[in-house]
Amino acid sequence: MDVLSITSEIYPLIKTGGLADVAGALPGALAGHGVNMRTLLPGYPKVLEALGEGRVVASFDDLWGGPARLLAGGAAGLDLIVIDAPHLYNRDGGPYGQADGTDWPDNWMRFAALSWVGAELARGLVDGYRPQIVHAHDWQAAMSAAYLKFGPPSDVKSIVTIHNLAFQGRFDAQIFGELRLPPHAFSMEGVEYYGGVGFLKAGLLSADVLTTVSPTYACEVRTSDFGMGLEGLLGARADDLFGILNGIDTDVWNPGSDAALKANYRTNAAHLRVENKREVESRFGLEAGDGPLFGVVSRLTWQKGIDLLVLAIDDLVAQGGRLAVLGSGDAELEAALEAAALRHPGQVAILIGYDEALSHLMQGGVDALIVPSRFEPCGLTQLFGLRYGCVPVVSRVGGLSDTVIDANEAALDAGVATGVQFFPVTEMALIEAIKRTTILYGMPKIWKKIQRRGMKSEVSWEASAARYAELYMKLVGQAPQDER
Repeated sequence: MDVLSITSEIYPLIKTGGLADVAGALPGALAGHGVNMRTLLPGYPKVLEALGEGRVVASFDDLWGGPARLLAGGAAGLDLIVIDAPHLYNRDGGPYGQADGTDWPDNWMRFAALSWVGAELARGLVDGYRPQIVHAHDWQAAMSAAYLKFGPPSDVKSIVTIHNLAFQGRFDAQIFGELRLPPHAFSMEGVEYYGGVGFLKAGLLSADVLTTVSPTYACEVRTSDFGMGLEGLLGARADDLFGILNGIDTDVWNPGSDAALKANYRTNAAHLRVENKREVESRFGLEAGDGPLFGVVSRLTWQKGIDLLVLAIDDLVAQGGRLAVLGSGDAELEAALEAAALRHPGQVAILIGYDEALSHLMQGGVDALIVPSRFEPCGLTQLFGLRYGCVPVVSRVGGLSDTVIDANEAALDAGVATGVQFFPVTEMALIEAIKRTTILYGMPKIWKKIQRRGMKSEVSWEASAARYAELYMKLVGQAPQDER
């Protein structure tokens, strides 16, 4: 089984969020299930540097405004095809935007090119390589399904995975003439979306199968509260929509061997986390205390509920807690968190930006991780927390609901609790969850049981990879395999 994964980012080469982690971990997880996954991605400078020379397998005289080559090779254990198109991808800033945070104005062109190349590969562009399935991730790759649907007949199947429905790739109708699609593709059954062009919408209509990254999110996206205007389409395709929970790379995220930690530990030695806790306090300039050290590793946005956290900080401190925040995002939320740190010196601190090693240290050192998202397709942060004995405090939405078992009386009595959930997603509910967490922290025997249970939770890709493999096999009419 050959599957072409199409993605705009992949760990450890280029990362802005969880999509990269998923795209980077899935190929290895699927290898034991009879699936060979090759990944197509843009030739950003960091990607080309990691790839090295590569092998030229195809070239284009004009790929949306300039010449381009396809380079095949390996990097970081990944089997890659990279689009070397300097006019599209060789630029400073991030993969989607400029240094000032604004989107690249030609993003429609950059990711139309990614999707179009993916469809051409599926049709046999490169001698000796023809995947049976194209697996496209999010709006940046979703158009590959539309290029397959509206191009020459093909028996290649397509899957589009929604990692976050809030990002849809919507553009003005005037770009349609440059998308290399036939005129009839600009319709409700194609790429047209509220008078413009919708990349994700086109993929969701065109793909053979759709997936989301958690079972609960697969239900939520069919409702007006979470569907972001696409709930009707997704409801109509409910039989083709599957929720498959994300996993994490348990070799990369392993508290027993993680080089970013001050002290490594395993489930039966979680008390060693205190050394990491002291290091976190030192890095953030926080005072030691008897109450819990809460942490946040997140984009600082409304979606992530950071505005609710801002409102809850004074109560958190009043209850004896301290808070370390690592992230960046909306300027107003960054400023509000910095103001809270000034109000509570030694108790609250924020570091603006992202630091992969520091995020590992925080998972290994803070007592509880706050994830107050208004919606969360899956979430990986809470999975990292479970793995590291960092108790998640999460809103009961999406994948957070699917992965964290609330420490209510029944769950504590049954010995299954792994964290704290709250709902509705409001300031008062978050404050109450912080209070419950602080009380639990003050009961060391119970707290240690919650920690250890979380560390034993199944957060790897094992079960999820098996589900993806089964889905692939059914699409092409093969019986599932398991080579392990």
